[in-house]
Amino acid sequence: MWFQRFGAGCGVLLGLCIAVPGAIEAFTGETAATSLVLGLGVVLAAPTATVLYFHQRAESGRFGALAFAVHLLGLGLFNGVAFSLNVVLFFLDDATVASLRAGPTGPVLTAGAAVFVLGTLLFAASMVRAGVFPKLPAIGYGLGLTLLAALAPLDDTPWTSLVHIAAGASVAWLSCAALPAARPVSVA
Repeated sequence: MWFQRFGAGCGVLLGLCIAVPGAIEAFTGETAATSLVLGLGVVLAAPTATVLYFHQRAESGRFGALAFAVHLLGLGLFNGVAFSLNVVLFFLDDATVASLRAGPTGPVLTAGAAVFVLGTLLFAASMVRAGVFPKLPAIGYGLGLTLLAALAPLDDTPWTSLVHIAAGASVAWLSCAALPAARPVSVA
C-alpha cells in the first residue's frame, strides 16, 4: 500500500514538473529554472509508470505486461534524453549542440525517443483497453507524452506549452486514480 501512495505521489509531482514549466514557458520561453525542473523531474517517471501498471495489472493481461516492459525501457532511454536536453545541452552554445547532434549523439537521442514513443503508445493502449483508468487521461498520456518526445528537439512555442500542460495533467490525473481507495469507516 505504501508503494501505491509513493508511486502516485511521484506521478503527481511528475505531472507538475511537466505542466508548470510548460505553462511558465508559454510566457517566458525556456529558462534555466524550467529546464532544470523538467530535466530533474524525469527521475519520478519509473515509479509512476510502475504504480500505474500494478494498478491495472490484472485487467491488462499479457498485452499490458508487454506494453509496460517496452514503456519502462523507453522511459529509461528517454529520461536520459530529457535530462540531456534540459540539463546539459540547454547550457551549451548552439554551435556545440549542433556539433554534438551531428555525431553519434543525434541518432542515439532519436532512437531513445523512438523506443519511448513506442512504449508510451503501447502502455496507453493497454490502459484504455483494460478500462481501469478514465479514458481521457489514458489517451492524454499516450498522445501528450508522444508529442513531448516529438517536439523535444524543436524550439518552444505556445503549442509545446499546451502539450506540456496536457501531458502533465494526464500523468497527475492517472496517478490520483491509482491511489488506494480510502478504507471504509465502520459505524458502531
